[in-house]
Amino acid sequence: MFVYNVKASTLKFIAVICAALISLTLIVLLVPEYTPRTTAAIARVNKEYTFDRIKTNEDRIKFLGQFGWKVDPEPMEEVTMKIPAEFDRVMSSYNELQKKEGLDLSKYRGREVTRYSYNVTNYPEYSGKVTASVIIYKHRVIGGDVSSSDVEGFIGTFEYPVIEKAPPVTEKLPDESK
Repeated sequence: MFVYNVKASTLKFIAVICAALISLTLIVLLVPEYTPRTTAAIARVNKEYTFDRIKTNEDRIKFLGQFGWKVDPEPMEEVTMKIPAEFDRVMSSYNELQKKEGLDLSKYRGREVTRYSYNVTNYPEYSGKVTASVIIYKHRVIGGDVSSSDVEGFIGTFEYPVIEKAPPVTEKLPDESK
């Protein structure tokens, strides 16, 4: 005769393992697939954005145009600058914005880059001055932003903003003439 003793702690352990396996299976089935972004191209809404082969002013305007931006034909500013070797709090925060775009300035620490700034002419529902800045290193966009330095200013990625409007009111108000 074969006798095996099962302690309560053994049953608890088996129950925990089963619950963990069930949870892991649900996570794998329900969480959408993660696809890392690269600096060469970022896929968004079935569209690919190209970040390299940016050699001329026309290339930079075309680069911004692929996101939906319309800019003045000549840059407002062209500045050669050096990416800091050590990031302070502000630069770290700015790099987090770049990472949302699939870019990372930390790879270019200590390198000399060129920043081109353009006046944006089609920012939706904003009357202030908006600037698109593109940071280039060896004919590749490595960073940049769309921003406004107004009092109520903002800074964002190259992605064209989607302004959601409230749906029209379709229900009738009660008739107060009764």
